[in-house]
Amino acid sequence: MRHRHFLKLFSAGTIALSVLVGPALANPIVVFDLGSGKILQHQDAFKRWYPASLSKLMTAYVTFRAIAAGEVQLDSPITVTKHSASEPPSKMGFKPGSVMRLDNALKMMLVKSANDIAMAVGENVGGSQAAFADRMNAEATRLGMNGTHFVNPNGLYSPDQYTTARDLAVLVMAIRREFPEYASWFSIEGLAVGKKAIPNYNLLIGRYPGADGMKTGFVCPSGFNMIGSATRNGRTLVAVVLGEKSAVTRAETAARLLDQGFDTPAAGSDTVTTLAPYGDLVSPNDMHDEICKKKARQEQSEAPPVAAKNVPKSTYQKKLDHVPTLVAVGLGGATGPAPKAILDQGGQDYADVPIPSWRPDRPAPAGPGPKIAGSAAQGDQPVKVAN
Repeated sequence: MRHRHFLKLFSAGTIALSVLVGPALANPIVVFDLGSGKILQHQDAFKRWYPASLSKLMTAYVTFRAIAAGEVQLDSPITVTKHSASEPPSKMGFKPGSVMRLDNALKMMLVKSANDIAMAVGENVGGSQAAFADRMNAEATRLGMNGTHFVNPNGLYSPDQYTTARDLAVLVMAIRREFPEYASWFSIEGLAVGKKAIPNYNLLIGRYPGADGMKTGFVCPSGFNMIGSATRNGRTLVAVVLGEKSAVTRAETAARLLDQGFDTPAAGSDTVTTLAPYGDLVSPNDMHDEICKKKARQEQSEAPPVAAKNVPKSTYQKKLDHVPTLVAVGLGGATGPAPKAILDQGGQDYADVPIPSWRPDRPAPAGPGPKIAGSAAQGDQPVKVAN
């Protein structure tokens, strides 16, 4: 049975009024105030769910912690391994041996939701997929994400990779409070990789007033997941939405929940960290047949489906009403030290690095330096991006 909890609003006369706003939802949600941690609305907050690419938020958090600990730097080399290059889309499609800066890798992971790059980050920062997953789980335990378990850094489906809406709210609070210096990365409108523009899958960015992050995720068993944040008049709210039916409906649902939140004072007593567990805590949900068996292939994607003719487009299917600001990323420019995990293993194996790229642990050869596009150093090999 579904459990729906509603915020109680208190008037000046201390009369409690239970408020129901909007139609009942059929999937897990949490809406909270980032500043206070107070929950404005929640449903099935402890229901086990497949995170899909929302896993990449933990990948980013573990990496931010590694940077703060001095294990790696923003300009450290991230090398694409054969394993990471073989991960299925969404991906960048760089060849094994390609090298990029860590900061560029993280931006590709967060904006493009690139599975190959997320795996490369995990393997380089952690030393291996398994070792990085151990670090993800250690951080989840430390943060009190008791309904969460990870096996990979990119969120590709595994029955052993799961989380809850409440746990994701805990993670968001940790990222935004501990690492405000990276906040702008979650609101990038798009990437420029050479001449190719890659839009953010988060359809709130550039369309919803005040939108400033954070991440989307999709695999067939999870449905369409989203964490959307927005700031208005100095108040930042976050909506966690799991199991929506399309890229458009998850954006519409997140926008509606944020609208309701901005109209609601944070007067409740429950916070993200104090909310008591309730409902089904152990049975994972699986939406595979509903999402992928009954829908056309073009609808099984993070990208918004094309609106049918003579049917009004959703706000979140329309193009931006302004020229998007793109952040240039690409290969090359990794002049920093190799990640500590790689050095601890005796150094990096560069057997697959294509000529004429040079080893990042040695001085560049004489001659023209790397090509520059915007602020991102581009290697002298072509940037190849998967469609």
